[in-house]
Amino acid sequence: MSSVPDEITFVGHATTLMVLDGVRLLTDPLLTSRMLHLRRQTATPAPAHLDRLDAVLISHLHHDHLHVRSLQSVDHGAVMLVPHGAGDVVAGLGFREVRELRPGETTLIGSVTIHAVHAEHDDRRHPRGPRAAAVGYVCEAQAPARRWWFAGDTDVYEGMAALAPIDLALLPVWGWGPTLGEGHMNPHGAARAAALCSARRAVPIHWGTYFPDGLAARYVRTLHEPPHAFTRVAAELAPECEVTVLAPGETMLAP
Repeated sequence: MSSVPDEITFVGHATTLMVLDGVRLLTDPLLTSRMLHLRRQTATPAPAHLDRLDAVLISHLHHDHLHVRSLQSVDHGAVMLVPHGAGDVVAGLGFREVRELRPGETTLIGSVTIHAVHAEHDDRRHPRGPRAAAVGYVCEAQAPARRWWFAGDTDVYEGMAALAPIDLALLPVWGWGPTLGEGHMNPHGAARAAALCSARRAVPIHWGTYFPDGLAARYVRTLHEPPHAFTRVAAELAPECEVTVLAPGETMLAP
């Protein structure tokens, strides 16, 4: 085991920085103050989140998860992991290496084995881009064994039970607007996911970071309530799971 402590930072939206066994993994970087019609409601990320990365993990092709302008600002010495078929979208950005993964495939980043797993989500890059099956990632370290699951964007599916046991689940609990479309989990769905995968600990993500221009003041509750609703429902559906709510920019040590 690395002498560097395991920790997780919720950077915002679906962007997290996982430090697992000393390996630095950044997920779905969305780092700008604006993205199309969305405005960031929190401070932009600190540069420390972008440096000394070992890998960048991309879950799917939607612009708020594979954001080219944000990718241009992160450490290009990192390995880029993308769903199979998404490699052309990030080709030419200057990353050291791009690896495409299908659900069920694995790769090694330092001492961490990364498993691409199914995600129940739209596979297109709108409006007329390529298609690539969305994935989540289970990141596994040894001595002691621990498994972290970054779910990406997904709806609940029964196959989540095959991921068990999960030591830390990073679960989307909302999105970027007042309503949710298909292929997303609300707080109740995320609690079901925590139960299915037998998560020992969970951190809610994909909430409170971006909102359409002009609507944030009208939907303040939607910006702030989803992780707390998830905590309440998880206490009923997944009582063995300890939930930690991190505000965008906050870090916690992972025992």
